[in-house]
Amino acid sequence: MKFSTDEVPNGKFYARIKTPKSVMLVPFTMLLLMLPLSLMRNSHESSSPVLSSVSNLNITETEKRCDIFSGKWIPHPEGPYYNNETCNLIIDQQNCIKFGRPDRDYLYWRWKPEECELPLFDANQFLNLVSGKKIAFVGDSVGRNQMRSLLCLLNHVSQPEDISHRYSSDVAYFKRYFYADYNFTLGNLWSPYFVRANDADQNGHSYNSIMKLHLDEVDEAWASQVESFDIVIISAGHWFFRPVLYYENNQLVGCNKCGMENVTDFGHYYGYKKAFRTAFRTLINLKNYKGDTFFRTFSPSHFENGDWNKGGNCARTRPFTKEEVKLDGYVLETYLTQVNEFKEAEKEARMRGLKFLMLNTTEIMLMRPDGHPNGYGHSMDKNVTLNDCVHWCLPGPVDTWNEFFLYMMNIETQTSTGSKVERVF
Repeated sequence: MKFSTDEVPNGKFYARIKTPKSVMLVPFTMLLLMLPLSLMRNSHESSSPVLSSVSNLNITETEKRCDIFSGKWIPHPEGPYYNNETCNLIIDQQNCIKFGRPDRDYLYWRWKPEECELPLFDANQFLNLVSGKKIAFVGDSVGRNQMRSLLCLLNHVSQPEDISHRYSSDVAYFKRYFYADYNFTLGNLWSPYFVRANDADQNGHSYNSIMKLHLDEVDEAWASQVESFDIVIISAGHWFFRPVLYYENNQLVGCNKCGMENVTDFGHYYGYKKAFRTAFRTLINLKNYKGDTFFRTFSPSHFENGDWNKGGNCARTRPFTKEEVKLDGYVLETYLTQVNEFKEAEKEARMRGLKFLMLNTTEIMLMRPDGHPNGYGHSMDKNVTLNDCVHWCLPGPVDTWNEFFLYMMNIETQTSTGSKVERVF
């Protein structure tokens, strides 16, 4: 079964901003951008400023103990690794430069940990590390955003072949790219809820229709394929804010924003917790899954001055400092909900010889209200723009996630166990 609608950002910037300018906080419902909802199974360097890579990275014992996720954004005059001319793999949804974003300051910042240096992304090293392996991004379109970033970071070294059609008829949502020189596959397994989901409205899907989530049943669209992958990056968030009905043991137990009499509204935390629990347990219990799991934490949106369809936007052009913004409210609760599930899953995974690692990016991205497409992105199937304050421009701050990813893979490679890898902070 397949549904078609736009993934539309609908929300607010819901952290507390300590600035003289007042920020209007608005309700957050369905926060998904521009692409049809499909939940079910069934080249080279040129004129752009390109960072010099760090080769032969050796991580010291001090760096192994460093919390790379505690730090600040600092000016970086060298600019991004790529642009929309040197990477043809940027989709219009995040191609801010192509569609006329006038400012460029958002491209000239870099994350600086307090206690160590975060090495620049080295495409050659990354490809050598993953030679002969398969990596999958499992989750929603923000995870796909990170995959697109990774494709562009690798593009000046090796260009992949799109082999999606060999594995799925839904090639917009289930992508696979193959790097023949490295026998490396990079894929995206679309599942914004992780669990089995279907539309409760028999008349078809719409912005206000309610989804049924079977919180104790995994979505086979990804679970049936994930065992063949060596590394999985799992993430989700914004879809859980929309109206949904919660089912367990095939019985309706509650909802989020359903507005139905005699149905208890548990809020989005309940479904979020149970869905991550099901996803983590699935990865732990799949007989043939022996891969490393990287869990990326919630990516905040930055709507200000209204809802997505009522003038809300994210027009800022500089990062926040820690003094200007605070991680609190329900973005903090959403973050803690998933992290608590991860902590329990990581313990069990370790006992079973599996590695569960955390990319702790929530507070880091909270400081980047300047990094979203806002009005400078286009739907892939409609010639329209929306104020997208959910996804991230490419190039942009999302590239930092892949710097973290490479850093942590290097630590894993250089240690005999995963015990020194940063997991939960």
